[in-house]
Amino acid sequence: MTTAMTCTRLTIFTVAGIFLQIIGLSIFVFGFFPVKPTLSGVSGSESYRDPFCDSSPISNESELHHPDKLKLLYQELSGISSKYDRLILMVIDGLPAEFVLGKDGKPPWKVWKESMPYTQSLLANGDAIGYHAKAAPPTVTMPRLKAMVSGAIGGFLDVAFNFNTQALLDDNLLGQFFRIGWKMVMLGDETWLKLFPGLFMRHDGVSSFFVKDTVQVDRNISRHLPDELNSDDWNLLILHYLGLDHVGHTGGRNSPLMPAKLKEMDDIVRTMHLRAMMDRSHDQGQTLLIIVSDHGMTENGNHGGSSYEETDSLMLFIGLNSNISDYASATNNVAFQVDLAPTLALLFGVPIPKNNVGVLVPGTLSSLRDFEQLRALELNSWQLLRLMQAQIQSSSFPGFSCNCFLDGTCEGIDLDISECSGDKEKQLICLFRNAAVLHGIWKSKKSTESSSAMEDFSRALDAYNTFLKTASEWLASKTTEKPVLLLGLGVSAMLISCFICATVFLSLFKEVYHEPKDQVCSLSYLLNLEEMFIFALLLILVISMGSSSMVEEEHYIWHFMVSTFYLLLLFKIAKSFNFSEGMNILRDFKFGSIFSLLISGRLLRGWHQGGVNWTYLPDISKWLQQVGSGNVKWIQLISNFLVIVLGLYTLFRTGLNRKSVRILAFGFSACGFLILLHAGRYQDEMSTEFGATVTVKVIYYLLSISAIGASLVLPWSALNKDKSFLAEVGDCLYSIGSAYILCWCLLQLLLQQPINSGPILLLLLQILAILCLSSNDLQVNEWVEIAALYYMGMAGHFALGNSNTLATIDVAGAFIGISSHSTILSGILMFMITYASPMLFLLSLVMYIGAKLRNHSHSTISTHPETSLGQILKLKLGFPCLVPLCINSVLLTAYTVVLLLMRNHLFVWSVFSPKYLYVCATTLCTYIGVCIVAATVTYTFSVTTFHRSNRTRHNNS
Repeated sequence: MTTAMTCTRLTIFTVAGIFLQIIGLSIFVFGFFPVKPTLSGVSGSESYRDPFCDSSPISNESELHHPDKLKLLYQELSGISSKYDRLILMVIDGLPAEFVLGKDGKPPWKVWKESMPYTQSLLANGDAIGYHAKAAPPTVTMPRLKAMVSGAIGGFLDVAFNFNTQALLDDNLLGQFFRIGWKMVMLGDETWLKLFPGLFMRHDGVSSFFVKDTVQVDRNISRHLPDELNSDDWNLLILHYLGLDHVGHTGGRNSPLMPAKLKEMDDIVRTMHLRAMMDRSHDQGQTLLIIVSDHGMTENGNHGGSSYEETDSLMLFIGLNSNISDYASATNNVAFQVDLAPTLALLFGVPIPKNNVGVLVPGTLSSLRDFEQLRALELNSWQLLRLMQAQIQSSSFPGFSCNCFLDGTCEGIDLDISECSGDKEKQLICLFRNAAVLHGIWKSKKSTESSSAMEDFSRALDAYNTFLKTASEWLASKTTEKPVLLLGLGVSAMLISCFICATVFLSLFKEVYHEPKDQVCSLSYLLNLEEMFIFALLLILVISMGSSSMVEEEHYIWHFMVSTFYLLLLFKIAKSFNFSEGMNILRDFKFGSIFSLLISGRLLRGWHQGGVNWTYLPDISKWLQQVGSGNVKWIQLISNFLVIVLGLYTLFRTGLNRKSVRILAFGFSACGFLILLHAGRYQDEMSTEFGATVTVKVIYYLLSISAIGASLVLPWSALNKDKSFLAEVGDCLYSIGSAYILCWCLLQLLLQQPINSGPILLLLLQILAILCLSSNDLQVNEWVEIAALYYMGMAGHFALGNSNTLATIDVAGAFIGISSHSTILSGILMFMITYASPMLFLLSLVMYIGAKLRNHSHSTISTHPETSLGQILKLKLGFPCLVPLCINSVLLTAYTVVLLLMRNHLFVWSVFSPKYLYVCATTLCTYIGVCIVAATVTYTFSVTTFHRSNRTRHNNS
């Protein structure tokens, strides 16, 4: 690459670099994100035997084809009497435990407590016991349901599979219940039907993704409840209510709809308790009622991250006879969500699922006899020990043999109780040995009811609980060994890709600015202030990636650095003018543009208090919502109107008043009117209406036709004999870019939360201001202007309320206009909402290129030779494509290295991994935006060149 790089070579090298980056990213993602280690098969009779005995099932188990016989076998082997015949599992989606149990020893807020009087009376009377059940991130429904029924913590990428649920093949409670002949009924979230196809004898599934529906989605469940409670043909009844989660998504924790929804859930609890548990007129057996939630919610009603509010899920047992003495004992309890699986397995006499990492919920077995409690803890310990054996070398268990602790025949093992020390694996083995030895001692004395026997029982109980807690924590944090070679290959591919992109950029830089490449790469090359600033921001971002706190509060860097860039522009413009000249229109126009950037930037910074740690601080959006929804509605309507006016103004600014432009303007005006109609009439509706869906679909169609039509038709209709080639292409691209921006802004006004209509208008004003400055000789290098647009797009990303946690993803807007659930369509809409600002600024590059071409229409570049089209494309399209790709490549590669180095960090799954998902999504956004810009510019140049050549041939003939 010592000679000038042709357009073809530049394209080939760029595409090769991006392709290599995609390959490296794919290798790294699939190598880094864990698939939790699992044991194959399902637990059977072998789970009731010492893990050091023969692991094959009992010989006659395979012959017990009848479920009742298998059930009797399990009960005989377990040695624990089952007091319950039926189970009702009520899942209240998104219910924080704080709403029912309070927080930090304090009772729930008055409004929450008064909204659930019957549930609170059960807790106060000792008829129920509640637990703050900590959920593991990501806090979305599907992986949390898996955790509750299998006891296993899924992989981090389950957050992606939440939108396309597949059947659960791992060992789980429902499968165990099915094997012993249980009849199961499911009403509610259809995720259960996808996870367990064919297991339910009756079901009525509802979609969990239409978050505007807070009423009918629950009524569809409750209408079946009277009949099901009167039926005696089921053993397990699952009710999964979605309305409370939807209330949170649409209005947050403090939504005015929340108390009524809590009261509705309380009435359902009352009905089930009185009808299924207290009413003895039907011989339906003993019923246990469990109320759980899959996750909590933030103040804004979202979830997905790892904050306390999101992981604080509820686990409430009604009918355990736990002899709770006071309200505090019934509410100040802590467990883990995965603990539900082993607890239910032992309460109902089925084997614990093989890959369970949970432990028995404390207090749930207190009604059992002493030997049954220790037996339950022993079975739980054996199951965890089997998981440990799959990850610890067998040589770590010297002297362990079948039933050796029971018989006292363990060779080479000290049977005295000792303090456990050393590495974690040795501590675990020591803790298990202590518990087994103490259990054996108690068994030898259990015939006597002496005080020493009671003391031995307490010691054995404590020893088992210590081992279970330690083993559970170790297994929960244990991930599969990451393939180091695979990760190294992925990182190497991304590093090479980054080097290719940087080399291509430097080659183009050398050609455009006529600087020798070796001088550009040397330390003697002097950068101007703006160039130094762009590189400094990139360096600061890379350095900050290694800090978990800076990752959580990344928005501060973007807002501060972008505001600083505006001040640099102000300083540069002030130096270029002589203020003694008096009134200067151009000077005043430039200063006005700069101040509009500063003011809009400050408003965007204060609109949402983003990040993680200080979201409770006041901001503009909170203030507007507090003073009343009417003010938000007015801002929304005004923003919609001004976006339409500004968009149409830029569309007609080039003077292309041809029929196609007027038709385009009419299409966008119609879309704007329909969006105003939707905002005024349908947006406050909490349920999906046919009229709203039809209106939104019409808007989608009109916007799609307008944007695609503008890019395809305008180049054919914009021929102007009085303008030069570059001016003609510039006018056309400026109009197409205006259409892109207006289309995207109107789409966002439809999809975003109403409170974000103001920031959308401000982002549009910023684009117009920076483009006006660029069109009026900003005296800044082109690549710096493009980099600034990229940075402004990222600052806008956080200004719209986004962060590096999954909880800020707006799920509600992803289903606007969709009449039936579609994973692909809702995923696309969710991506559009989340990356509204970065994509908007990338699309503005089409308009930017058009403005530059109009300003340089008298360029001496010859357009006559056939090769000149490639030369023009290289010079005019090179930086707008390469600069975003290079910046993204540097950030992606740097954060990949950081994630690899932080793979054993305490916050790797709660902070660094969610951020990496955002980085990957930003990469996809950059690819899409650059492809649209490149395709639009290339197509417009090609069509205009074809027009010009045809006209030349016609004139010559």
